[in-house]
Amino acid sequence: MKIGVVFPQAELGSDVNAIKEYVLNAEDMGYTHVFIADHVLGADPKYHQSPGASSTSRSISAEYTHESVVHEPFTLMAYIAALTETLELTTGILILPQRQTALVAKQAAEIDVLSNGRMRLGIGVGWNPVEFQALGEDFHNRGQRSEEQIEVMRALWTHNVVDFHGKWHNITHAGINPRPIQRPIPIWIGAGSGSTLVPNDHILRRIARIADGWFPMFPPDKRAHFTTNLIHQYAEEIGRNPDTIGIEGRVRTANKTQKEWYQEIKAWELSGASHLAVETRKAGLKFPDQHIKVMRQFKDTLHS
Repeated sequence: MKIGVVFPQAELGSDVNAIKEYVLNAEDMGYTHVFIADHVLGADPKYHQSPGASSTSRSISAEYTHESVVHEPFTLMAYIAALTETLELTTGILILPQRQTALVAKQAAEIDVLSNGRMRLGIGVGWNPVEFQALGEDFHNRGQRSEEQIEVMRALWTHNVVDFHGKWHNITHAGINPRPIQRPIPIWIGAGSGSTLVPNDHILRRIARIADGWFPMFPPDKRAHFTTNLIHQYAEEIGRNPDTIGIEGRVRTANKTQKEWYQEIKAWELSGASHLAVETRKAGLKFPDQHIKVMRQFKDTLHS
């Protein structure tokens, strides 16, 4: 498995030197990629939560608010690309349907060029309607729209000139330049959160049909085996080799022993994961020193 790190968004602040120290240490330790979250806006829970609020509103309050530090992923990746040589840059995940498709294709292609082919675009449909409203996009058709967005981006990455006329996109004989080094850039899908960690059947079929990989949101338990087998079954039904669909598991280090870390690593291996990300967030760690210390301990666990 390729082992990467989850960039501790919302815990790191805006110290550029600390960010530099974190990513250089990750690369020096041999981590293969950095997994970077995305939110354009954080909602103020004072206005988006009330007694008897929906689960979506509770999520807004519990996870990301207007006080959370979340760096813009493409800009951050450009900075990291200039600092590093081998670290793959992965959005985990970019909320695609709240963005203009051609612009995302252009930005991702630029990161791929600047990093010499180290871009991996993890996408999802998001959960925060406040962001969609502010960005002028429809929250309710985001799943269907994301499928067409993926088709458009791949066309822009692989063709000099694109003539595309779909339900939501109209491109008349135009293209982006420069195009990426990877043609196309790998697109992975993340889905599932809160009480619905396992995506519904429609999303699983979407992953099987069009994703280069997917990010499970649950630990490597029976759900991982069942869901992986289901995605593989759906891929085979359409004539696709399931081995071409990557899987990135995650090990959260907070409140666990190194023995428990090791057990989860081995469980993800048995589940057929091609990638793994270590998450040091939500443990009250000081950035970057204490995060780096845990990253080093995790690496030691891998070799124990």
